[in-house]
Amino acid sequence: MHIKTFFNLIVYLSSAIMMAQPIPNEIIIADFNIEKHLDWMVVNDDVMGGISESNIQILETNQGLFSGELSLENNGGFASCRTLVGETDFSTIDTIKIKVKGDGNIYKLRIRNSEYFDGVSYSVDFETTKDEWTIFKFKLTDFVPVYRGRILENEGPLEADQIKQVGFLISDKQAGAFELHIDWIVGVGEVEKSR
Repeated sequence: MHIKTFFNLIVYLSSAIMMAQPIPNEIIIADFNIEKHLDWMVVNDDVMGGISESNIQILETNQGLFSGELSLENNGGFASCRTLVGETDFSTIDTIKIKVKGDGNIYKLRIRNSEYFDGVSYSVDFETTKDEWTIFKFKLTDFVPVYRGRILENEGPLEADQIKQVGFLISDKQAGAFELHIDWIVGVGEVEKSR
């Protein structure tokens, strides 16, 4: 076989294989673009008598900063932030990715399938490395249904098309100052590449 013909055959076969492969389909769940960011709120243990404090800021670098002081006094010990994600259709995603820079603490990424203040959330832990940006990837099946810190054995799995809120929580007796920089949260699925 002539070298040029062989080369063209390889290029053709490679293209055909690439066309058949699924490609990532990313949907922004939340970012911190100053012009169009979502409205975030904090929920701390003061709702049950604790004295932990936190806030979330939108930085000029188009990143979020969730920070504060976690206290174990008065049976407290958690701080959190969350936002409603609007009417975006997430039904095609099966994975959630986050890009964060932490302080060495363990945080929880939490998702809710309702717009209500209280109720079931789906939670997954991630351990940060101090002052280092890290991208974490979680399958929707990694998220565990919880209510006020207790795992719910009989609750169904997290469904992509039901995502209504997203947020972060720090707890587990990690008393002291904390700081989590958040660049973005995206949902990822796969779609067939069209020819």
